Amino acid sequence: MAEGRLVIGTRRYSSWSLRGWLAVRLAALDVEEVVIPLSNDGNTSAIRTISPNGKVPYLEHRGSVVWESIAICEYCADQAPALWPVAPRARAFARSIAAEMHAGFRAVRAAMPMNVGRHARPLAGGTNDDIDADIARIDAIWTEARLDFGQGGAFLFGADFTLADAMYAPIVSRFLSYGVTPSPESVAYMNAVRAHPLVDQWYQAALAEPKEWRNARFEDIP
Repeated sequence: MAEGRLVIGTRRYSSWSLRGWLAVRLAALDVEEVVIPLSNDGNTSAIRTISPNGKVPYLEHRGSVVWESIAICEYCADQAPALWPVAPRARAFARSIAAEMHAGFRAVRAAMPMNVGRHARPLAGGTNDDIDADIARIDAIWTEARLDFGQGGAFLFGADFTLADAMYAPIVSRFLSYGVTPSPESVAYMNAVRAHPLVDQWYQAALAEPKEWRNARFEDIP
């Protein structure tokens, strides 16, 4: 019998759900997955009846309830401390860039909503200064992490996929969907994230979702 449940939105679109799901799976929590399709108007009533903030992901585990992806990451790290880098300086950097992701990059998030069914198709109208600034900052974060802490591994902090990688996985998905090609160092990182078994599992499940769950808000972006 499962020890709780993780409520997520449509896998095709829900970037925050992907972050929480990756954290939960990396920590190997025994929870049931509940998927609630996101509505076209962005106001999914079924989620509001479950989650305190009316959003996904939402986790129940062994009597604890956790919402917001960054909080779910920290809860999972309580269960599996190795999900953050062990070295204090690396762990501080990882937590900082995860928090920056949680609070920032609004231009990229607004212009390029996650859609795992979209492949290398740039925005018809191109980017703007705000989007370009976000892309440059993300590229700088990935490059600094890999060169300073990565020790030649595939991910931000080496060979292991950490919670920092989980927080940036939806950005990787966006860049792949909208044909964003940052520096070669970051492109190598993007390819590694996409090939990770858990990320690929998410993609396969997303692509298998019913077509009735497709949402014009995300599909009709030129």
